[in-house]
Amino acid sequence: MSNSQNLAYTVVQVFHNFGAVAAVGGSLAATLAPAIQYRRKLAWLTLAGWGTQAASGASFGMVSYQFYGKFPDIAGVALDALIIKMLCVASGFLLVGFYLFRGQTWSAATQNRVWPISSALAVTAISAAAFLRWFS
Repeated sequence: MSNSQNLAYTVVQVFHNFGAVAAVGGSLAATLAPAIQYRRKLAWLTLAGWGTQAASGASFGMVSYQFYGKFPDIAGVALDALIIKMLCVASGFLLVGFYLFRGQTWSAATQNRVWPISSALAVTAISAAAFLRWFS
């Protein structure tokens, strides 16, 4: 692997890691936040984290395509982990996005359910990433 390829993967990985921190940390913090105004601020952080996860995840594939002329060849456990991760990221992004743009009309109980679900999705996504990394 060339230095430029290593640098490209490293830059993407840094953004991917910060996205994971924002998705996991924002979701968990919002679960514990005492007031709705704090949850809305954390929701923006979490949404940015989910978006960063999606964009940087796609960027991994683009870097591989740039340097190898094809997308990574993964199968089995790694492919299953990638699918799980993608479903979690898409679901988390949609959930928090709906919360921000429609959640004010939801009951308090429904609003409260968003954060444990987002947390579970984030923890599942980051766990799937470990399987993706080591089984590919």
